[in-house]
Amino acid sequence: MYHCPVTFYLVGLPDEIARIIEDAQPQPSFTHHFTRSDEPEEALTAQASAIFADATGHDAAAWARVFAAHRQATTTVTLIVTHDQVPAVEPYFNDIADLWIAPLSAAEASWRFNHWQRACKRYADSWETSQYLEATINSIPSLVWYKSKDGIHHKVNDAFCATVNKTKEQVQGRGHAYIWDVEADDPACIESERRVMAAKSTIVSEETVQTSDGTRLLTTYKSPLYNIDGSVMGTVGVGIDVTQERAYEDEIVEKNRTMETIFTTMDCGVITHSLDGTRLLGINQAALDILGYDSAEDLMAAGFDMVAPSVVDEDAGKMRESIATLKNVGDSVSTEYRVRHDNGDIVHVMGNVKLIESDGELLLQRYLLDYTDKKKEEVRKERRQRDLIQALSEDYLLVCSFSLDTKAGEALRVSGDRLRKLDELFAGELNLDSCLGGYINEAVVEEDQAMLRDALSAESLITRLTDESRIHVNYRINHGDVTEYCQATVVRGGDWPQAHNMVLGLRSVDVQTREEMKKKALLEEALTQANKANAAKSAFLSNMSHDIRTPMNAIVGFTTLAASRLDQPEKVEEYLNKIKSSSTHLLSLINDILDMSHIESGKVSLDEQPYNLVDLLDDLYSIIQAETSARQLYFSINTESVRHTEVRCDKLRINQILLNLLGNALKFTNPGGFIKVTLDELPGAPVGYGRYRFTVSDTGIGMSPEFVEHIFDPFERERTSTISGIQGTGLGMAITKNLVDMMHGTISVKSTQGKGTSFTVELTLQLACEGATAAAQEAKTQHVDPSHRLRHSRILLVDDNDLNREIAITLLENEGFTVEYAVNGCEAVEKIMDAPSGHYQLVLMDVQMPVMNGYEATKAIRRLNDPTRAQVPILAMTADAFEEDRQKALRSGMNGHLTKPVEIDKLFEALDEVLS
Repeated sequence: MYHCPVTFYLVGLPDEIARIIEDAQPQPSFTHHFTRSDEPEEALTAQASAIFADATGHDAAAWARVFAAHRQATTTVTLIVTHDQVPAVEPYFNDIADLWIAPLSAAEASWRFNHWQRACKRYADSWETSQYLEATINSIPSLVWYKSKDGIHHKVNDAFCATVNKTKEQVQGRGHAYIWDVEADDPACIESERRVMAAKSTIVSEETVQTSDGTRLLTTYKSPLYNIDGSVMGTVGVGIDVTQERAYEDEIVEKNRTMETIFTTMDCGVITHSLDGTRLLGINQAALDILGYDSAEDLMAAGFDMVAPSVVDEDAGKMRESIATLKNVGDSVSTEYRVRHDNGDIVHVMGNVKLIESDGELLLQRYLLDYTDKKKEEVRKERRQRDLIQALSEDYLLVCSFSLDTKAGEALRVSGDRLRKLDELFAGELNLDSCLGGYINEAVVEEDQAMLRDALSAESLITRLTDESRIHVNYRINHGDVTEYCQATVVRGGDWPQAHNMVLGLRSVDVQTREEMKKKALLEEALTQANKANAAKSAFLSNMSHDIRTPMNAIVGFTTLAASRLDQPEKVEEYLNKIKSSSTHLLSLINDILDMSHIESGKVSLDEQPYNLVDLLDDLYSIIQAETSARQLYFSINTESVRHTEVRCDKLRINQILLNLLGNALKFTNPGGFIKVTLDELPGAPVGYGRYRFTVSDTGIGMSPEFVEHIFDPFERERTSTISGIQGTGLGMAITKNLVDMMHGTISVKSTQGKGTSFTVELTLQLACEGATAAAQEAKTQHVDPSHRLRHSRILLVDDNDLNREIAITLLENEGFTVEYAVNGCEAVEKIMDAPSGHYQLVLMDVQMPVMNGYEATKAIRRLNDPTRAQVPILAMTADAFEEDRQKALRSGMNGHLTKPVEIDKLFEALDEVLS
């Protein structure tokens, strides 16, 4: 690779020797240039790379002096002298590369010059190798070092020096303790190098190095270095500092555990797999339950390949065809299929498949919902409808048989109804054309005659019955003064290819037809509702996929950004705040879904207590005012017309109704707009009750008339360019409507696009005694003394989840509490029994735990003989977040109820209240 031009300066050389040098072939990578003179010249000396001078017969010392004074540092000087001239040039031996002793034959001169060339070549090659080594080890980010057997560093690279914050001059020639600023050499490091030299092989290991700045984790590759005789003279090592990477890995693992908890506890099944279906990248427990497998390993072992083996064969092919239609990232398709479990049960699944991209790889993400119960209900409805149609059927008015080849036939049964004239037209020997022709002309309405005549002609019947075993033709007849719907049924009989025989039946289907017309209208309406429900479900899946992914994407993204900005605390704090905001939004989505589910299942109950409606709206103003100011909106509340402010009501649910309505007003009102809440007391209330009208109005963007009709339907969200970016489940108004219905109230809405919206809620509430509200408020607050913050109490934390315990312990200990923990209810009871009486001042109790749950543990503690132990305050701290869960906790003997995720302010407020 290198190129080495050599400028030769030949001084006083005989022509024969000069030609030998000039005619010599250059070594590879070398080029030769020549200058000559009879005596040394300073300028030519300074330009030369190699000087060959014959000083015999001249002042050799003078020549050597010129060369020493004017040559370049790298210039080699070869001087030809006699034995007698050697002492004269001895003072200049350091500046002379070689002496050739004259007399010198041509052969010897040629041999010596070639020897000189080879030496130059070896030097240049060695220089190139050294350059390669230096450039290589100093350009890589890993640490590189060369050590002698006694542990002295003889050579290190730039990365090594940067890591220990020392120069090469400070490091090279020194031992481990000095370099890493520690008191003694690392025994583990010494031992690993001993093993390398003893085994004479490369050893890879992870080493923790103690430095003055703390510990560093290195992945090391150590190999032996050999002497010329093959003995080991030391070691060469390469170290990769993985301290930061390992810290990142630990943090990512911790955050992944949190995400996996959410993922695995979702009711909706979720599967992520490769595009070819051979690699299963993720599946939650809900999906495994739906597909009928205990674990992902069982699913793969059973032969999962795009479609689970438990999917009914008939549906598996359709699923593959649906998935094959996905072409572009973001494409999705909905499917319905059946799964057969090992016990024979059939599960009906509604699925959604979406094509996504992750780290440059195309993946399929699938969502599964079990709708077996709904499917069974649909089947039951279909069966009932078939039975109804069968029950409404009437007997045939005419049954006769014909040969389509001869057109001859006979009557099997004929109605005697004179108005229909069947007994006259189908009497005696029958002929297909004459009988049907007379019947059509006499009875069938004129508009249907041509159609029926063509449909029942022998030629048409032979053609159709060849492919069909039964034919139905509907038509109308004039039955007295009314039109009657009838049906002709033709059934293929006997050996059809040999004889074209058929049976003809005529019957009145007037009742059935008119009923079916009504039912058709009902079915069309039901179909519209079903399609709407299916569209809502699809929209729900799409909304949830989008709305859950949006905060999840923010959480994952800002977590990654925070991890990459650990040296920028203000950025990390900003990202953490955004993660917290996204987590809060995700929790609100989940709460909406769960709240709607509870309302629809009838599990929500009202907790009516005395309360002042004006105070309720004042509290509402305090909650909303900050956000309205931030959004530059004008917000006001008017309660002037209210005469009876003291009522019994469920404050939480009324707040929820008003906050839902105000939340929409905030979302869809532009800066500078107005939001107003008005409370009016209406006349006409029963004795002991008051009628109240809450009006929430805004000057926002309004809604279309079409959407207003469906605003209270679950999962409904108006699709406009203005609000498509606003997130939500589409459940807020449905929840609001259900809550109003629970209170036996009414809710209505008026809206004009571009002008605003007004919601009106009317409730009839029982009046409370004067002062009852104040007494209730005083009862709630009188035992709380904010000055008694007993933050040095001992708490027993009972939770089976390691992550939850770690978070709670850290929060509590940061506030000064002493915390001990148990992993299930049984262990908690044992700890309280074994500890001295009064050892614990409070117990934080999870509910869902193995061995013994929180309710059982609380009851066991309350049954203890020692009153101090039995009466220890117990707070539920659980993900069971509904009102009936709180009531169940209180009935079990607990003193309070906190929900997960734990809100820090509420946690310490509850602790202060109980411990005070």
